Amino acid sequence: MAKAVPKRILPVIVLSQFAGTSLWFAGNAVLPELQQSLHIQDNALGLLTSAVQLGFIIGTLCFAVLSLADRVSPRLLFLICALSGAGANALVLVFADNLPIVLLLRFVTGALLAGIYPVGMKIAAGWYSGNLGKAIGYLVGALVLGTAFPHLLRSLGASLHWQSMLLVVSCIAAAGGILMYAFVPNGPFLTKGAVFDSRNMLHVFRDNNFRSAALGYFGHMWELYTFWAFVPVIIAKLLPAFTPEQTSVWAFMVIAVGALGCIGGGYISERAGSTKVAFAQLLLSGICCLLSAIVFQDVAAFIILPFLLFWGIVVAGDSPQLSALTAKMAPKHLIGTALTIVTSIGFAITIVSIQLMGWLLARIPVAYAFPLLILGPVMGLRALQKLLTTVKQQP
Repeated sequence: MAKAVPKRILPVIVLSQFAGTSLWFAGNAVLPELQQSLHIQDNALGLLTSAVQLGFIIGTLCFAVLSLADRVSPRLLFLICALSGAGANALVLVFADNLPIVLLLRFVTGALLAGIYPVGMKIAAGWYSGNLGKAIGYLVGALVLGTAFPHLLRSLGASLHWQSMLLVVSCIAAAGGILMYAFVPNGPFLTKGAVFDSRNMLHVFRDNNFRSAALGYFGHMWELYTFWAFVPVIIAKLLPAFTPEQTSVWAFMVIAVGALGCIGGGYISERAGSTKVAFAQLLLSGICCLLSAIVFQDVAAFIILPFLLFWGIVVAGDSPQLSALTAKMAPKHLIGTALTIVTSIGFAITIVSIQLMGWLLARIPVAYAFPLLILGPVMGLRALQKLLTTVKQQP
């Protein structure tokens, strides 16, 4: 009989993941001040976001090549990366007038997030097996809230200086690393560490079902982070009467509400299976891509804001189920490597998508730009359709 999981485990993992991933959009939240300090304008959002994404890609690629998540204690790896990421984020205060160094620090922060997000999922996989979809639903929900959190801080406006915002985020991230290391021991399903082999990250793609799950994730990532990165831009352009604080509040809500899709989808996956839940949410977010061509023509807040909130739910809700599918389809001794390399490729896709969207928004109206995000959901849905026909989902 399997030993019951201590009740504290999942809440601590969730809180730690929330704390660590709050580093992700910390630079975006203080963008106006950094723009003024660095004397950059229209390309600031794309530069800061892509620096983090590129760092995350390089970091996850290195972790995957070295199989670090399967060879080193994931708790220790999480702690080191959370503390180091907090330090890199705080150093932006020192070099706020130097664009190359700020971009470098955001790049380093992104690289260190490779030891937080996928490693957090590896830790969860060590404790939960049959209900991994629900556990990762909570975990990715924490990622969503962590991503949105800097926008909430930003909404406080003059009551919290931008320097204080960065320091608060750094302290929270460091506390998350300590919390994980202190209260979450290695789980019973944590497999023995892999032997170093630079080909490990290629071996995981040999299985057809794993490739389908990975392609579903890649299609999802084409849409997700581009939507998140430009939510404040959408609100500011379509609702110009909003104050910066109002824009930040709504940006927080639109991103944070994705946690409902993640957690709710996790519970539904216990009955319907991860593939069906991921397929349904990716389909709905793809429909939102197309509908944005109509909705974004309207300037009424009572139409635009509910639409963005619904999109925020479904655009993130498929993510934990796609990650759960990746973990389930991967070789048991290479789960950490599989999660890391798939995440690395997924975030490489986000750089292309974010830069393309930034280029498009400088040339065409918002309503004509965002329907192009449908390319990702279409690819992901095709891959998941294959998985639905080859794998019998277990409740």
